[in-house]
Amino acid sequence: MKNIPAYKIVYSSLKQSIRDGSLPPGSFLPTETELCKQFNVSKTTIRKAISLLAQEGHIRVTQGRGTEVLDSSTTQKLNTVSSFTETLVQKGYSVSTRGAFIQTVRADAHIAKVLNIPEGASVYNVQRVQCADGAPIAIMENYLVADMFPNFHTGYADFISLYATLEKDYHLIITKAEETIMAATATFIESQILNVEVGEPLLISKRVTYCDRGPFDYSILKIRGDKYSYSIHLAGR
Repeated sequence: MKNIPAYKIVYSSLKQSIRDGSLPPGSFLPTETELCKQFNVSKTTIRKAISLLAQEGHIRVTQGRGTEVLDSSTTQKLNTVSSFTETLVQKGYSVSTRGAFIQTVRADAHIAKVLNIPEGASVYNVQRVQCADGAPIAIMENYLVADMFPNFHTGYADFISLYATLEKDYHLIITKAEETIMAATATFIESQILNVEVGEPLLISKRVTYCDRGPFDYSILKIRGDKYSYSIHLAGR
Protein backbone atom coordinates (compact mmCIF):
# COMPACT_ATOMS: atom_id res chain seq x y z
CA MET A 1 0.00 0.00 0.00
CA LYS A 2 3.01 2.29 -0.43
CA ASN A 3 3.07 5.29 -2.78
CA ILE A 4 -0.71 5.71 -2.90
CA PRO A 5 -1.52 8.99 -4.68
CA ALA A 6 -2.72 11.65 -2.27
CA TYR A 7 -5.97 12.26 -4.16
CA LYS A 8 -6.97 8.62 -3.63
CA ILE A 9 -6.50 8.97 0.11
CA VAL A 10 -8.62 12.14 0.18
CA TYR A 11 -11.27 10.54 -2.06
CA SER A 12 -11.47 7.39 0.09
CA SER A 13 -11.65 9.33 3.35
CA LEU A 14 -14.42 11.66 2.16
CA LYS A 15 -16.36 8.78 0.60
CA GLN A 16 -16.19 6.82 3.86
CA SER A 17 -17.45 9.87 5.78
CA ILE A 18 -20.40 10.12 3.37
CA ARG A 19 -21.17 6.43 3.72
CA ASP A 20 -21.01 6.29 7.50
CA GLY A 21 -23.17 9.40 7.90
CA SER A 22 -20.46 11.72 9.20
CA LEU A 23 -21.27 13.82 6.13
CA PRO A 24 -25.04 13.24 5.72
CA PRO A 25 -27.10 14.12 2.60
CA GLY A 26 -27.79 17.83 2.48
CA SER A 27 -24.65 18.80 4.37
CA PHE A 28 -21.71 20.58 2.74
CA LEU A 29 -18.06 19.61 2.52
CA PRO A 30 -15.51 21.89 4.14
CA THR A 31 -14.06 24.53 1.82
CA GLU A 32 -11.10 23.77 -0.43
CA THR A 33 -8.80 25.65 1.92
CA GLU A 34 -10.09 23.74 4.95
CA LEU A 35 -9.68 20.40 3.16
CA CYS A 36 -6.14 21.32 2.15
CA LYS A 37 -5.29 21.94 5.80
CA GLN A 38 -7.14 18.81 6.97
CA PHE A 39 -5.29 16.48 4.60
CA ASN A 40 -2.10 18.54 4.22
CA VAL A 41 -2.32 18.47 0.42
CA SER A 42 -2.57 20.93 -2.47
CA LYS A 43 -5.74 22.38 -4.00
CA THR A 44 -5.05 20.35 -7.15
CA THR A 45 -5.21 17.15 -5.09
CA ILE A 46 -8.48 18.21 -3.42
CA ARG A 47 -10.03 19.13 -6.77
CA LYS A 48 -9.14 15.75 -8.27
CA ALA A 49 -10.73 13.91 -5.33
CA ILE A 50 -13.82 16.14 -5.46
CA SER A 51 -14.14 15.55 -9.21
CA LEU A 52 -14.19 11.77 -8.69
CA LEU A 53 -16.84 12.00 -5.98
CA ALA A 54 -18.97 14.24 -8.19
CA GLN A 55 -18.66 11.84 -11.14
CA GLU A 56 -19.97 9.04 -8.92
CA GLY A 57 -22.96 11.09 -7.80
CA HIS A 58 -21.94 11.46 -4.14
CA ILE A 59 -21.66 15.25 -4.20
CA ARG A 60 -22.75 18.28 -6.25
CA VAL A 61 -20.54 21.32 -6.71
CA THR A 62 -22.52 24.57 -7.06
CA GLN A 63 -20.75 27.83 -7.77
CA GLY A 64 -21.23 30.26 -4.90
CA ARG A 65 -23.00 27.69 -2.73
CA GLY A 66 -20.44 25.01 -2.00
CA THR A 67 -20.13 21.24 -2.36
CA GLU A 68 -23.31 19.49 -1.22
CA VAL A 69 -23.49 15.85 -0.17
CA LEU A 70 -26.16 13.96 -2.12
CA ASP A 71 -28.20 10.89 -1.23
CA SER A 72 -26.02 8.50 -3.23
CA SER A 73 -28.52 5.66 -2.82
CA THR A 74 -30.75 7.46 -5.34
CA THR A 75 -28.02 7.84 -7.95
CA GLN A 76 -26.00 4.66 -7.55
CA LYS A 77 -28.12 2.57 -9.88
CA LEU A 78 -27.33 4.86 -12.79
CA ASN A 79 -23.71 5.80 -12.41
CA THR A 80 -21.80 3.64 -9.93
CA VAL A 81 -20.85 0.01 -9.55
CA SER A 82 -22.68 -1.49 -6.58
CA SER A 83 -21.71 -4.73 -4.90
CA PHE A 84 -24.27 -7.43 -4.17
CA THR A 85 -24.00 -6.69 -0.45
CA GLU A 86 -24.49 -2.94 -0.93
CA THR A 87 -27.57 -3.62 -3.06
CA LEU A 88 -29.08 -5.82 -0.33
CA VAL A 89 -28.49 -3.09 2.25
CA GLN A 90 -30.17 -0.53 -0.01
CA LYS A 91 -33.17 -2.87 -0.28
CA GLY A 92 -33.48 -2.76 3.51
CA TYR A 93 -32.03 -6.16 4.44
CA SER A 94 -29.79 -6.82 7.42
CA VAL A 95 -26.75 -8.43 5.78
CA SER A 96 -24.38 -10.91 7.42
CA THR A 97 -21.83 -13.49 6.33
CA ARG A 98 -22.19 -17.13 7.31
CA GLY A 99 -18.83 -18.74 6.78
CA ALA A 100 -15.91 -17.20 4.89
CA PHE A 101 -12.69 -18.68 3.56
CA ILE A 102 -9.70 -16.93 1.95
CA GLN A 103 -6.80 -18.67 0.28
CA THR A 104 -4.03 -17.77 -2.16
CA VAL A 105 -4.16 -19.81 -5.38
CA ARG A 106 -2.60 -19.72 -8.84
CA ALA A 107 -4.70 -18.25 -11.64
CA ASP A 108 -5.79 -20.80 -14.21
CA ALA A 109 -6.02 -19.88 -17.89
CA HIS A 110 -9.57 -18.51 -17.66
CA ILE A 111 -9.03 -16.38 -14.56
CA ALA A 112 -5.72 -15.11 -15.93
CA LYS A 113 -7.43 -14.04 -19.15
CA VAL A 114 -10.32 -12.14 -17.55
CA LEU A 115 -8.03 -10.44 -15.01
CA ASN A 116 -5.32 -9.72 -17.60
CA ILE A 117 -2.56 -11.35 -15.56
CA PRO A 118 -0.09 -14.14 -16.39
CA GLU A 119 -1.34 -17.69 -15.99
CA GLY A 120 -0.09 -18.98 -12.64
CA ALA A 121 0.01 -15.53 -11.01
CA SER A 122 -1.19 -15.33 -7.41
CA VAL A 123 -4.82 -14.45 -6.75
CA TYR A 124 -6.85 -14.42 -3.55
CA ASN A 125 -9.79 -16.83 -3.71
CA VAL A 126 -12.51 -15.51 -1.38
CA GLN A 127 -15.51 -17.77 -0.66
CA ARG A 128 -18.52 -16.67 1.38
CA VAL A 129 -22.17 -17.43 2.08
CA GLN A 130 -24.09 -14.16 2.27
CA CYS A 131 -27.28 -13.89 4.32
CA ALA A 132 -30.17 -11.44 4.21
CA ASP A 133 -32.14 -11.09 7.46
CA GLY A 134 -30.40 -14.22 8.71
CA ALA A 135 -31.33 -16.47 5.76
CA PRO A 136 -28.68 -17.61 3.25
CA ILE A 137 -29.28 -15.90 -0.08
CA ALA A 138 -26.07 -16.31 -2.11
CA ILE A 139 -22.89 -18.32 -2.50
CA MET A 140 -20.15 -15.85 -3.41
CA GLU A 141 -16.72 -16.50 -4.85
CA ASN A 142 -14.19 -13.80 -5.75
CA TYR A 143 -10.75 -13.88 -7.33
CA LEU A 144 -8.65 -10.81 -6.50
CA VAL A 145 -5.32 -9.87 -8.10
CA ALA A 146 -2.99 -10.47 -5.16
CA ASP A 147 -0.34 -7.93 -6.19
CA MET A 148 -2.88 -5.12 -5.84
CA PHE A 149 -3.85 -6.01 -2.26
CA PRO A 150 -0.81 -6.97 -0.14
CA ASN A 151 -1.68 -9.03 2.94
CA PHE A 152 -5.40 -9.04 2.17
CA HIS A 153 -5.68 -12.64 3.37
CA THR A 154 -4.56 -11.57 6.87
CA GLY A 155 -7.44 -10.66 9.18
CA TYR A 156 -10.14 -10.15 6.57
CA ALA A 157 -12.40 -13.17 7.06
CA ASP A 158 -15.12 -11.20 8.84
CA PHE A 159 -15.81 -8.38 6.37
CA ILE A 160 -19.31 -7.90 4.98
CA SER A 161 -18.83 -5.80 1.83
CA LEU A 162 -15.74 -6.63 -0.23
CA TYR A 163 -15.79 -3.45 -2.32
CA ALA A 164 -16.23 -1.19 0.71
CA THR A 165 -13.34 -2.94 2.49
CA LEU A 166 -11.01 -2.55 -0.49
CA GLU A 167 -11.98 1.09 -0.92
CA LYS A 168 -11.40 1.86 2.74
CA ASP A 169 -8.19 -0.10 3.36
CA TYR A 170 -6.51 0.04 -0.07
CA HIS A 171 -7.95 3.34 -1.36
CA LEU A 172 -9.33 1.51 -4.37
CA ILE A 173 -11.13 3.54 -7.03
CA ILE A 174 -13.63 1.35 -8.88
CA THR A 175 -14.27 2.52 -12.44
CA LYS A 176 -16.53 -0.02 -14.17
CA ALA A 177 -17.75 -3.61 -14.29
CA GLU A 178 -18.77 -6.11 -16.95
CA GLU A 179 -21.42 -8.55 -15.77
CA THR A 180 -23.09 -11.61 -17.30
CA ILE A 181 -26.30 -12.95 -15.74
CA MET A 182 -27.74 -16.38 -16.47
CA ALA A 183 -30.16 -18.90 -15.01
CA ALA A 184 -29.33 -22.28 -13.48
CA THR A 185 -30.83 -24.85 -11.12
CA ALA A 186 -29.55 -25.69 -7.66
CA THR A 187 -27.34 -28.74 -7.28
CA PHE A 188 -27.53 -30.86 -4.12
CA ILE A 189 -24.63 -29.00 -2.46
CA GLU A 190 -26.07 -25.60 -3.40
CA SER A 191 -29.50 -26.63 -2.14
CA GLN A 192 -28.05 -27.57 1.24
CA ILE A 193 -26.20 -24.27 1.59
CA LEU A 194 -29.05 -22.04 0.41
CA ASN A 195 -31.91 -23.99 2.02
CA VAL A 196 -33.75 -24.65 -1.24
CA GLU A 197 -34.89 -27.78 -3.05
CA VAL A 198 -32.62 -29.47 -5.58
CA GLY A 199 -33.50 -28.03 -8.99
CA GLU A 200 -34.81 -24.71 -7.64
CA PRO A 201 -33.94 -21.69 -9.85
CA LEU A 202 -30.77 -19.73 -9.18
CA LEU A 203 -29.41 -16.56 -10.72
CA ILE A 204 -25.76 -16.83 -11.72
CA SER A 205 -23.78 -13.60 -11.95
CA LYS A 206 -20.26 -13.50 -13.38
CA ARG A 207 -18.60 -10.11 -13.13
CA VAL A 208 -15.22 -8.59 -13.90
CA THR A 209 -14.71 -5.34 -11.98
CA TYR A 210 -12.13 -2.72 -12.89
CA CYS A 211 -10.24 -0.02 -11.03
CA ASP A 212 -7.95 2.68 -12.41
CA ARG A 213 -5.20 0.05 -12.70
CA GLY A 214 -7.26 -2.43 -14.71
CA PRO A 215 -9.33 -5.51 -13.77
CA PHE A 216 -8.91 -6.45 -10.12
CA ASP A 217 -11.80 -8.83 -9.32
CA TYR A 218 -13.56 -11.73 -10.99
CA SER A 219 -16.66 -12.82 -9.09
CA ILE A 220 -19.11 -15.68 -9.41
CA LEU A 221 -22.39 -15.38 -7.47
CA LYS A 222 -25.06 -18.05 -7.14
CA ILE A 223 -28.19 -16.32 -5.86
CA ARG A 224 -31.59 -17.64 -4.80
CA GLY A 225 -33.97 -16.84 -7.64
CA ASP A 226 -36.95 -16.41 -5.31
CA LYS A 227 -35.21 -13.82 -3.13
CA TYR A 228 -33.47 -11.49 -5.53
CA SER A 229 -34.03 -9.64 -8.80
CA TYR A 230 -32.01 -7.38 -11.07
CA SER A 231 -33.23 -3.98 -12.27
CA ILE A 232 -31.75 -2.40 -15.40
CA HIS A 233 -31.98 1.38 -15.65
CA LEU A 234 -31.65 2.86 -19.14
CA ALA A 235 -31.26 6.50 -20.07
CA GLY A 236 -31.22 8.04 -23.54
CA ARG A 237 -30.06 6.42 -26.77
